[in-house]
Amino acid sequence: MPSDLYAVADFCLIPIGTGESSVAEYIAECQRVLEKSGLTFKMHGYGTNLEGPWSEVSQAIHDCHSAVHAKGTPRIATDIRIGTRVDRDTPAGDGNDHKVKRVEEILARDRPAAS
Repeated sequence: MPSDLYAVADFCLIPIGTGESSVAEYIAECQRVLEKSGLTFKMHGYGTNLEGPWSEVSQAIHDCHSAVHAKGTPRIATDIRIGTRVDRDTPAGDGNDHKVKRVEEILARDRPAAS
C-alpha cells in the first residue's frame, strides 16, 4: 500500500466574522492558493473538489485557511469529505472526473437510442 494515499476531497471553506454578506473575495483567495498547489481542483457552487496525495491535499486546505485568515477573516469553518481507495489505481487528476463519467455512462444506457 502506498505511504501517501491518493485522496479525492470535497471541501467547503466558510469565512466567519468578515462583516460582509458575500464571501467571494475570500473564496477567490483560496482558489489562488489551489492554483499554485499544482493539484487538480474544480470549484463548484458550494465548495471545491480537490485531489492528489493525501498530504498535499491536506496542506492545500491548510494553506487556504492561512491565506483567508491573512485577508482578515477572524474565523473559518471548513467541511471536508475525503475518499480513498486501494483496490485499483487512480490516475492522478482523474479521481473525480472518473466518478462523474461512470454515472453519466450508466444514465446514458437508460436513454432510448436515437433513430
